[in-house]
Amino acid sequence: MQKTILAALMILASLTASAQRNRKVKVITAYGTMVIRLYDQTPLHRDNFIKLVKRHFYDSLLFHRVIRNFMIQGGDPDSKRATAGAQLGNGGVGYTIPAEFRLDLYHKKGVLAAARDDNPAKASDGCQFYIVQGKKFTPGQLDTLEQTRLGGRKLPVDQREVYTTTGGTPHLDQNYTVFGEVIKGLNVVDSIAGVKTDGNNRPVQDVRMKIRLKKKFLLF
Repeated sequence: MQKTILAALMILASLTASAQRNRKVKVITAYGTMVIRLYDQTPLHRDNFIKLVKRHFYDSLLFHRVIRNFMIQGGDPDSKRATAGAQLGNGGVGYTIPAEFRLDLYHKKGVLAAARDDNPAKASDGCQFYIVQGKKFTPGQLDTLEQTRLGGRKLPVDQREVYTTTGGTPHLDQNYTVFGEVIKGLNVVDSIAGVKTDGNNRPVQDVRMKIRLKKKFLLF
């Protein structure tokens, strides 16, 4: 009986370990490596991203749109073999993902979020994403933002604190799905956000990526 219970516990632990391994990815660039934890609260986006990473979909794609104090965007499959100066951002995988907005997931510095077009359902693009750099806001600036771009919606006190101390892009909250955050290598976001760009916000020197699942074996 004890052996049966032990075996069951080991299987459960193994499944838990497997799930935890799949919740973190490494974004490898010439400017360093970022480790991103994917949120369980947004399972559709999490699972889609993991699926693409397993297929090595993002290998050699570019961060094709970079705006300092705002965000770095990548994931356009057309960027893999794009010529210098070509405008990017219209490539995709042919499907969208339903929005997964949550009040506790917001655009603080370092979060991973899904890009999208202007569709009324605010469904996410199937592959393009951005990582927030953002900037710090004063309480007065946040007050104005609540009355204007947020349409009267009040930011929670804890989120206001983060936006004034760490920074982010609060005007995007509840409009684009946030589904992960950088837990290591936040300085890489700053480095990429600081590169020289052209008139289309594309880096003059290509910034390529490679994304891998970060595996952590808990039992062995």
